[in-house]
Amino acid sequence: MFVVIFRATARQLDAEYSATAARLRELALSEFGCLEFVAVNESDQEVALSYWPDEASIRAWKQHTDHLMAQQLGRERWYSSYRVEVAEIKRHYRHTRTTDHCDGVTPDEG
Repeated sequence: MFVVIFRATARQLDAEYSATAARLRELALSEFGCLEFVAVNESDQEVALSYWPDEASIRAWKQHTDHLMAQQLGRERWYSSYRVEVAEIKRHYRHTRTTDHCDGVTPDEG
């Protein structure tokens, strides 16, 4: 599994940004194999994490026409700077409350 880490400093996030982000998130999840997408904003900082099964899915998503248009708008209007990192996840763990009285940590892989 891979994670794409998008970190940005916002310049001006408007209603078009919100609509575009929601549409692209749904597209990534429904048509490009994105497994999970989480974004958080604090002040002018944005961090988005998207999880993918393989690098081919990430490359296909990066080159999709709607995503390319959003990237251009991001550079021109929405962000003063951003960076993208792609990393392979070698191991991950999950904590899940299994009963009201017992907590467990379960390794998903590795």
